[in-house]
Amino acid sequence: MTLSLNDLPLRDDLRGLTPYGAPQAPLPIALNVNENTHPIPDAVASDILDDIAVAIRDVNRYPDREFTTLREAFAGYLGHGLSAEQIWAGNGSNEVLQHILQAFGGPGRTAFGFAPTYSMYPLIAQGTGARWIAGTRQPDYTITPEEAADQVRAADPDVIILCSPNNPTGTPLGLDVVEAVYEVARGIVIVDEAYQEFAPHDAPSALTLLEGRPRLAVSRTMSKAFAFAGARVGYLAADPTFIDALRLVRLPYHLSALTQAAAVAALRNSEIMLGMVEEIVEQRDRITATLEALGYAPHESWSNFVLFGGVADPRATWQQLYDRGVLVRDVGIPGHLRVSAGTEAETTAFLDALASIGSAS
Repeated sequence: MTLSLNDLPLRDDLRGLTPYGAPQAPLPIALNVNENTHPIPDAVASDILDDIAVAIRDVNRYPDREFTTLREAFAGYLGHGLSAEQIWAGNGSNEVLQHILQAFGGPGRTAFGFAPTYSMYPLIAQGTGARWIAGTRQPDYTITPEEAADQVRAADPDVIILCSPNNPTGTPLGLDVVEAVYEVARGIVIVDEAYQEFAPHDAPSALTLLEGRPRLAVSRTMSKAFAFAGARVGYLAADPTFIDALRLVRLPYHLSALTQAAAVAALRNSEIMLGMVEEIVEQRDRITATLEALGYAPHESWSNFVLFGGVADPRATWQQLYDRGVLVRDVGIPGHLRVSAGTEAETTAFLDALASIGSAS
């Protein structure tokens, strides 16, 4: 007898949901999940391995529950006068967001974001028992401070997540929007800066707004710019009291000693690790320019990917690219596909494959 989920006493609010996940296929060019496709430089990999080798000798003991050295390293990397007491970390930024929803969301509470945005936000909210409320954006996916404040005031959510730059659209978010939202919000405001390192160098971070805003948190990840997606390390900065709230819901020793050692070593080499960002931005802009030449409509992106419209049949185009060995992402926005900026060779392979299909109709 084959069981289905309907045969198990699953929570009623989880029935009918689909797990998060992008297609994973053994194609030569995989540009569908916003990974940094550049491998870690050999010298840095050796340095990380040295630190892991030291850590593994004590792996019979529990790790530092407060991951003190790692928090100090993150504070040093972020700057802005931050101290270790203002830093939190987890197994990817998704776990960090989950900690926030566990502490400040939950049953009977609501979480809010401007759609379209990262598809995990509503899943994390629902998984922790909160109800997700989707706000709206302009047709070009931007949001004005006035519109944002009006929507937040009307929804009155317990947790607000602002993705900056936004995934899956790449859209920048002005700090004036963050300020306007915080001003009218009763609850927690999270600015998810997973792609901040790919923004223009003069683009200010929401980290500059933390002072005097105890309900504000700014989350980051090592998965993108640091090419550390497989290591699963995310982190945030907030008021020390905010960090105390997250301790109430985290699992004991949630960051392994090996994860901590690898992340500290990577941060020690941050200048080398971030050296590939400029090339990724160059390939992103090359994708945008070529898409325009082919008749598509790419949206402005401050991230490591490009969302482009003008796709008459996204499913068919996705399949045609797949058949040519190139994996991109159909994020469910009508007439659109999304592609990550990879190495120069990967970018060339994508653009050549798209051109071989024909120009946009």
